[in-house]
Amino acid sequence: MKSVLIGVGQAGGKLARELVEYDERMGFGAVRGAVGINTAKADLRDLPFETVLVGQDRVKGQGVGGDNELGAEVMQADIQEVLASLDGRVTAGTESIFVVAGLGGGTGSGGAPVLAKELKRIYDVPVYGLGILPGRDEGAMYQVNAGRSLKTFAREADSLLLVDNDAFRSSGESVTEGFDSINREIAKRVGLLLASGESVEGVAESVVDSSEIINTLRNGGIAALGYASAEAAPEAEDNINAVMSTARRALLTGSSLPDATDADAALLVVAGEQDAIPRKGVERARRWVEEETGSLQVRGGDFPLSSGRLATLILLGGVERSDRLEAFMQRAKDAEKEDETTPERASPGEQWTNDELDDLL
Repeated sequence: MKSVLIGVGQAGGKLARELVEYDERMGFGAVRGAVGINTAKADLRDLPFETVLVGQDRVKGQGVGGDNELGAEVMQADIQEVLASLDGRVTAGTESIFVVAGLGGGTGSGGAPVLAKELKRIYDVPVYGLGILPGRDEGAMYQVNAGRSLKTFAREADSLLLVDNDAFRSSGESVTEGFDSINREIAKRVGLLLASGESVEGVAESVVDSSEIINTLRNGGIAALGYASAEAAPEAEDNINAVMSTARRALLTGSSLPDATDADAALLVVAGEQDAIPRKGVERARRWVEEETGSLQVRGGDFPLSSGRLATLILLGGVERSDRLEAFMQRAKDAEKEDETTPERASPGEQWTNDELDDLL
């Protein structure tokens, strides 16, 4: 899927950079351009693509200090400058736009939904969100920000692919090491997903193209992405069990949003050497995903890739019913109650169930 990335805020910019570097390193060519947007000038210096500093008249390049209402305001005020940075990047060959943001900070959580709304108004391609949920130990403000932002972003984007930091955090890592490793894991998953819709090498028996990704995410809402890999045997018939095993691990323990198994639609992709991918294994895994998710819209296919391993990706669309998401919204609601400095506003839990947009837009 030929995509343009827009990293909003510090976390969004870093993840967009990781995705660009992974795509270039693998030679996929799925990422066709990237832009970084921030209110903090220092956070834009290390990004190897065009950057836009927004809110200079309000915050003087110093960031919004975690205030996502201010993040939304400055994005709206400078939206024309941001859109101008996409000239020549979103072309006739572009198949999607990804707005990438951490949902705990001020610029990303406030600005990303505003930007997604404007992009959908202008471009006739899907506008997806890639949102990062803060971990439990990242502080009350981050929980509240993410709770406020999540529903708005999900509503304004064509679909919001969520990543829970707690799903990837390893013990013993520093904060910086932890975020860097999380970004690498996310880039590997999302990068493979985007590349699976591209013609890289070999000819897939069951083609996975961009339309399969788009159809899986067509109903909007929240999405999740699972991944697992294993050593591959040379012969396809010897890899049936490996495909089944990686499919189970991708869905049950390797998901970007753990415990999200009930879905409206799903896409299973098995990547590896063309001659090592067992068609029986792919079909058997597809049927298992159908049973496990309760969805009758489960697509499946293979992605020829030079590797000594088999990797299974499972994209889930419509996972709003997940226990993990409900637990996070309750955590955000509790954090707001505990934070005496937070202005009075509708609770994140109520915003999630309310049909009205919250105050960010």
